[in-house]
Amino acid sequence: MDKYIRIRKQDTVAVALEELSKGTAIVVDEEKIILQDNIPKGHKFALEDIKEGSEVYKYGYSIGRAKCDIHKGRWVHTHNMATELDGILEYKYEKISNTIEPTESRSFMGYRRSDGRVGVRNEIWIIPTVGCVNNVAQSIAQKAKEYIKGNIDGIYAFTHPYGCSQLGDDQNNTRRILAALANHPNAGGVLILGLGCENSNIDEIRKVMGSFDDKRVRFLAVQEHEDEIESSLKLIKELIEYAGGLNREAVCVSELIVGLKCGGSDGLSGITANPVTGVFSDTLISKGGTTILTEVPEMFGAETILMNRCADEKVFHKTVSLINDFKEYFISHGQQVYENPSPGNKAGGITTLEDKSLGCTQKSGTAQVSGVIGYGESVAVKGLNLLSAPGNDLVAATALAAAGAQIVLFTTGRGTPFSCPVPTVKLSTNTELKERKNKWIDFDCGSVVKGTSIEKLADRLFEYVIDVASGKYVKAEEAGYHDMAIFKQGVTL
Repeated sequence: MDKYIRIRKQDTVAVALEELSKGTAIVVDEEKIILQDNIPKGHKFALEDIKEGSEVYKYGYSIGRAKCDIHKGRWVHTHNMATELDGILEYKYEKISNTIEPTESRSFMGYRRSDGRVGVRNEIWIIPTVGCVNNVAQSIAQKAKEYIKGNIDGIYAFTHPYGCSQLGDDQNNTRRILAALANHPNAGGVLILGLGCENSNIDEIRKVMGSFDDKRVRFLAVQEHEDEIESSLKLIKELIEYAGGLNREAVCVSELIVGLKCGGSDGLSGITANPVTGVFSDTLISKGGTTILTEVPEMFGAETILMNRCADEKVFHKTVSLINDFKEYFISHGQQVYENPSPGNKAGGITTLEDKSLGCTQKSGTAQVSGVIGYGESVAVKGLNLLSAPGNDLVAATALAAAGAQIVLFTTGRGTPFSCPVPTVKLSTNTELKERKNKWIDFDCGSVVKGTSIEKLADRLFEYVIDVASGKYVKAEEAGYHDMAIFKQGVTL
């Protein structure tokens, strides 16, 4: 097993694949380097003398500038390196032609809905229109479990604190997310539970939903019923009767939409789990499927790579707006645009936002960008899509589900137990995390540092995703975890 990795030949730093001690001799391109500091696992060390103000290269790109002279063999991190990102930029479209060649089709066992879309679960969802009825929704979900029969995978209430006392974009965002979840094909039956006096009441949600199957979606405003629990359970029983009789059928993998997200990243994220996810993305796209990359603030510093992969100038300009609109969002709130990475990221070896973003965007593979999706909008084109959402794990993963993802792949170096409304596959960047948090982690990518090829692991991941799409539960599902969160930007009345 190698002790370090130089990701690209032009890199001026390497990454420690295990903890390295001061005085250790490292041979790089036949040149001997003596480490001048202890180097934690996942952290960087200099391969050459780097002058103050000079760019530091990793992944073949600049990840920032040296704050002082950094001598060969020294630890490179926040104490001696900083971002060079600043402000809103002008961008030029320099298209890179990169066609993903079609490969042999595959199928999975899914649920075909009456609108033609396909789900990978057959669950009953209870969706509150307003936070006032959260406890009622949870009580209904708990009591309804005894009525489960047939091919029902579970009954879940997706609680949130919004739906009233909101204005403008916040209110519209809440309505779009709730309507999108109500229409999601992973739900075989949906009860939309309202209070009756809220801004985002049932009638407003119905307007955003558009057409729907009334066998699959029911509504109840609790202020209109003497016993809202009893009335709701009656509707839940009807939904179970309907959805429980549905069966899985063979479906082409081109119907699969997979969200791509990372959180709690470390210095190995861009070396193991994210590249593996990127090859998976290319593989799914080669079979006609769709992937969605989000967390826009973690594209800053690597955005030109995505822009130059845009299918045409129209998609390029949408991507520019995606990036700059999010920068304007930070600026309008008087916040630093590049106040990232998190303390956990830094502890794991990530130094600057460029460092984080270049690792993060590897989840997108090499495919061209086919589409750009606004927050709360649904996928409209197949292939790789970019989604407007923040980096926050719960908010971004919920947005991926609302955009149509039936499954989310979530890479992590630090670990997290959460799950969004759809099966959330946790991929560890290091084997130690998998071994320590086996009840959280579904798939280990840490073996890349021990010599397993990225391509081989991506093939295994593809087969695992097919199994999940066909009904295999992920660890978070086994634990009963289902979360959601909505993006809040404005005032609360």
